[in-house]
Amino acid sequence: MPKKAKKQQQSGGTPATVALTAAGVPFTVHAYEHDPSHPSYGEEAAEAMGVSPDRVFKTLVADVDGALTVAVVPVAGSLDLKALATAVSGKRAAMADPTLAERTTGYVRGGISPLGQRKKLPTVLDASAAGHATICVSAGRRGLEVELSPTDLTHLTDATLAPIARA
Repeated sequence: MPKKAKKQQQSGGTPATVALTAAGVPFTVHAYEHDPSHPSYGEEAAEAMGVSPDRVFKTLVADVDGALTVAVVPVAGSLDLKALATAVSGKRAAMADPTLAERTTGYVRGGISPLGQRKKLPTVLDASAAGHATICVSAGRRGLEVELSPTDLTHLTDATLAPIARA
Protein backbone atom coordinates (compact mmCIF):
# COMPACT_ATOMS: atom_id res chain seq x y z
CA MET A 1 0.00 0.00 0.00
CA PRO A 2 1.45 3.42 -0.96
CA LYS A 3 2.56 5.79 1.75
CA LYS A 4 0.56 8.96 1.98
CA ALA A 5 2.38 12.05 0.73
CA LYS A 6 1.88 15.31 2.56
CA LYS A 7 1.32 18.40 0.44
CA GLN A 8 2.82 21.66 1.57
CA GLN A 9 2.71 25.11 0.02
CA GLN A 10 5.94 26.28 1.65
CA SER A 11 9.34 24.68 1.44
CA GLY A 12 11.43 22.84 3.99
CA GLY A 13 14.38 25.03 3.11
CA THR A 14 16.54 22.89 0.81
CA PRO A 15 18.74 24.73 -1.72
CA ALA A 16 16.21 23.70 -4.41
CA THR A 17 13.19 25.17 -2.62
CA VAL A 18 15.16 28.27 -1.62
CA ALA A 19 16.04 28.78 -5.32
CA LEU A 20 12.40 28.38 -6.34
CA THR A 21 11.20 30.80 -3.68
CA ALA A 22 13.86 33.36 -4.64
CA ALA A 23 12.81 33.09 -8.30
CA GLY A 24 9.15 33.64 -7.40
CA VAL A 25 8.14 30.45 -9.19
CA PRO A 26 4.93 28.69 -8.08
CA PHE A 27 5.61 25.20 -6.74
CA THR A 28 4.27 22.60 -4.34
CA VAL A 29 6.40 20.48 -2.04
CA HIS A 30 5.42 16.85 -1.49
CA ALA A 31 6.97 15.13 1.52
CA TYR A 32 6.76 11.41 2.21
CA GLU A 33 8.50 8.93 4.46
CA HIS A 34 11.45 7.49 2.53
CA ASP A 35 11.89 3.72 2.73
CA PRO A 36 15.63 2.90 2.43
CA SER A 37 14.78 -0.65 1.30
CA HIS A 38 12.78 0.51 -1.75
CA PRO A 39 14.64 -0.49 -4.95
CA SER A 40 13.91 2.80 -6.81
CA TYR A 41 13.87 6.31 -5.33
CA GLY A 42 11.79 7.65 -8.22
CA GLU A 43 9.21 4.88 -8.27
CA GLU A 44 8.91 5.19 -4.50
CA ALA A 45 8.18 8.92 -4.90
CA ALA A 46 5.52 8.30 -7.58
CA GLU A 47 3.82 5.64 -5.43
CA ALA A 48 3.91 7.76 -2.28
CA MET A 49 2.48 10.81 -4.03
CA GLY A 50 -0.06 8.85 -6.09
CA VAL A 51 1.34 10.45 -9.26
CA SER A 52 1.88 8.70 -12.59
CA PRO A 53 5.57 7.71 -13.01
CA ASP A 54 5.66 9.56 -16.35
CA ARG A 55 5.18 12.86 -14.41
CA VAL A 56 7.88 12.13 -11.81
CA PHE A 57 11.38 12.84 -13.11
CA LYS A 58 14.71 11.62 -11.76
CA THR A 59 17.87 13.67 -11.86
CA LEU A 60 20.96 11.84 -13.10
CA VAL A 61 24.49 13.13 -13.48
CA ALA A 62 26.51 11.92 -16.45
CA ASP A 63 29.99 12.56 -17.78
CA VAL A 64 29.85 13.80 -21.37
CA ASP A 65 33.29 14.03 -22.94
CA GLY A 66 34.80 14.81 -19.52
CA ALA A 67 32.18 17.37 -18.45
CA LEU A 68 29.48 16.66 -15.88
CA THR A 69 25.99 17.06 -17.30
CA VAL A 70 22.58 16.77 -15.63
CA ALA A 71 19.90 14.63 -17.25
CA VAL A 72 16.29 14.82 -16.05
CA VAL A 73 14.17 11.88 -17.24
CA PRO A 74 10.90 10.19 -16.22
CA VAL A 75 11.30 7.57 -13.49
CA ALA A 76 9.25 5.22 -15.68
CA GLY A 77 12.12 5.03 -18.18
CA SER A 78 15.88 5.19 -18.40
CA LEU A 79 18.47 7.60 -19.72
CA ASP A 80 19.69 7.13 -23.29
CA LEU A 81 23.34 8.11 -22.89
CA LYS A 82 23.93 8.46 -26.62
CA ALA A 83 20.93 10.81 -26.95
CA LEU A 84 22.22 12.85 -23.99
CA ALA A 85 25.65 13.23 -25.63
CA THR A 86 23.99 14.33 -28.87
CA ALA A 87 21.78 16.86 -27.02
CA VAL A 88 24.86 18.66 -25.67
CA SER A 89 26.91 18.27 -28.88
CA GLY A 90 29.09 15.62 -27.29
CA LYS A 91 30.39 12.32 -28.55
CA ARG A 92 30.40 9.99 -25.56
CA ALA A 93 28.44 9.86 -22.32
CA ALA A 94 28.67 7.62 -19.27
CA MET A 95 27.14 7.81 -15.83
CA ALA A 96 29.24 10.00 -13.53
CA ASP A 97 30.99 8.65 -10.47
CA PRO A 98 28.34 8.89 -7.69
CA THR A 99 30.76 10.49 -5.22
CA LEU A 100 31.75 13.14 -7.76
CA ALA A 101 28.07 13.78 -8.58
CA GLU A 102 27.27 14.27 -4.89
CA ARG A 103 30.25 16.51 -4.27
CA THR A 104 29.57 18.66 -7.35
CA THR A 105 25.81 19.07 -6.87
CA GLY A 106 25.81 19.29 -3.07
CA TYR A 107 23.10 16.63 -2.84
CA VAL A 108 23.12 12.92 -1.91
CA ARG A 109 22.27 10.20 -4.42
CA GLY A 110 18.53 9.66 -4.49
CA GLY A 111 18.04 13.30 -3.50
CA ILE A 112 19.85 15.15 -6.30
CA SER A 113 17.72 18.02 -7.54
CA PRO A 114 18.22 19.80 -10.84
CA LEU A 115 17.64 23.03 -8.86
CA GLY A 116 19.91 24.78 -6.38
CA GLN A 117 23.01 22.76 -7.16
CA ARG A 118 26.34 23.79 -5.67
CA LYS A 119 27.82 24.13 -9.17
CA LYS A 120 25.55 24.93 -12.12
CA LEU A 121 25.91 22.16 -14.69
CA PRO A 122 24.59 21.89 -18.26
CA THR A 123 21.11 20.38 -17.96
CA VAL A 124 18.96 18.42 -20.39
CA LEU A 125 15.28 17.78 -19.64
CA ASP A 126 13.56 14.97 -21.51
CA ALA A 127 11.19 16.37 -24.13
CA SER A 128 8.27 14.34 -22.70
CA ALA A 129 8.11 16.86 -19.82
CA ALA A 130 6.58 19.42 -22.19
CA GLY A 131 3.46 17.25 -22.45
CA HIS A 132 2.56 17.84 -18.78
CA ALA A 133 1.21 20.92 -17.00
CA THR A 134 3.41 20.05 -14.01
CA ILE A 135 6.13 17.54 -13.24
CA CYS A 136 7.79 16.44 -10.01
CA VAL A 137 11.55 16.44 -9.37
CA SER A 138 13.60 15.95 -6.25
CA ALA A 139 13.47 18.89 -3.87
CA GLY A 140 16.96 18.08 -2.63
CA ARG A 141 16.61 15.19 -0.24
CA ARG A 142 15.16 11.70 -0.20
CA GLY A 143 11.47 11.83 0.65
CA LEU A 144 10.94 15.36 -0.67
CA GLU A 145 9.71 16.24 -4.16
CA VAL A 146 8.81 19.56 -5.73
CA GLU A 147 6.06 19.96 -8.33
CA LEU A 148 6.40 22.75 -10.87
CA SER A 149 5.80 23.50 -14.53
CA PRO A 150 8.34 22.05 -16.96
CA THR A 151 8.64 25.54 -18.48
CA ASP A 152 9.74 26.99 -15.12
CA LEU A 153 12.19 24.12 -14.59
CA THR A 154 13.65 24.64 -18.06
CA HIS A 155 14.02 28.38 -17.47
CA LEU A 156 15.58 28.09 -13.99
CA THR A 157 18.14 25.46 -15.01
CA ASP A 158 18.79 26.83 -18.53
CA ALA A 159 17.91 23.32 -19.67
CA THR A 160 17.82 22.02 -23.19
CA LEU A 161 14.68 20.02 -24.06
CA ALA A 162 15.58 16.86 -25.97
CA PRO A 163 14.39 13.25 -26.29
CA ILE A 164 16.91 11.63 -23.90
CA ALA A 165 14.74 8.96 -22.25
CA ARG A 166 13.84 5.49 -23.42
CA ALA A 167 10.99 3.37 -22.17
